[in-house]
Amino acid sequence: MPDLELAFASPRKLPRPQEVRGNVAVLDIAFASEAGGKGFEAVTLPFIKGLGPRLVAWVDHHDSAHHARYAGDPRFTLTTKAQHPACPELVTPEVVARAGRVDTLVLHNDFDGLASGAKWIRAGIEPYEGCDADARAIDTRTGTPGPIATRIDRALRARPRDYGLFGIVVRHLAAGLADPSLWSIIDAAGAELAPLEAEARRIAQRYRRIEPGILFVDATKRGGSYDKTLLLLMGQERARISAVADGESVTFAARFDSGINFLEKFGISGGMPTVVSIQRSKLTQALTSLGADPEEARQLDADR
Repeated sequence: MPDLELAFASPRKLPRPQEVRGNVAVLDIAFASEAGGKGFEAVTLPFIKGLGPRLVAWVDHHDSAHHARYAGDPRFTLTTKAQHPACPELVTPEVVARAGRVDTLVLHNDFDGLASGAKWIRAGIEPYEGCDADARAIDTRTGTPGPIATRIDRALRARPRDYGLFGIVVRHLAAGLADPSLWSIIDAAGAELAPLEAEARRIAQRYRRIEPGILFVDATKRGGSYDKTLLLLMGQERARISAVADGESVTFAARFDSGINFLEKFGISGGMPTVVSIQRSKLTQALTSLGADPEEARQLDADR
């Protein structure tokens, strides 16, 4: 696919339909939920309608109440996170072949999404043996990913908005890691994660416990950029749920195998059951729904 174009996106930041060329396949992009404000009707649906017949495939593994709308549409391969913990395993030779000609891939900008894009370019074949398993380990933060995925994941976490880096990662994976010179760019980005991890560890010292089993920290005031993934994982080492507030948003996280479903608890239509970001204005309600004392929850929000 020499003329294939790449576009990088997230559930609430999709490109305009007129900005993507030709036939389009969307990989690892969840249907937007109302957790961060505008939901499916305002974000995802206009994108789908705007593409019309140019949308030839949508492959995703996040939960959504709106999946049922497309149950009979062969262009959509949609599952829950429990059914398929990562997206690349859904990008099979059959799915790629069914889509036909694709001119643009719209990819989520994390390891899961970029690996999905590379596997699509390779007609459903893993970029390297064990890539699908690595994607599951990274996207669920369970188990231990291999050295290849770890190097790439660190780079992406250090530069979460570097579209040039995203393209290099897809190119490297799609070529089966054949060009060793690309590692220097990826590793240079990964080296930038160390100070972000150090700041996350400093912020983690301010975690406070809220019963039943929630660790909360406000990271709005800090010494610099930080690795939110690491901060949330450190909270989960000490409690079932970790919550990090940053500005006007709060992210709740629990282990993939915890049995906790924030979508059900918070009344959200879709996303990841164990990692959810909501508006800060909904913090008290969210903590109460998780069993926290209402007065303590209100006081926590008032202390910001």
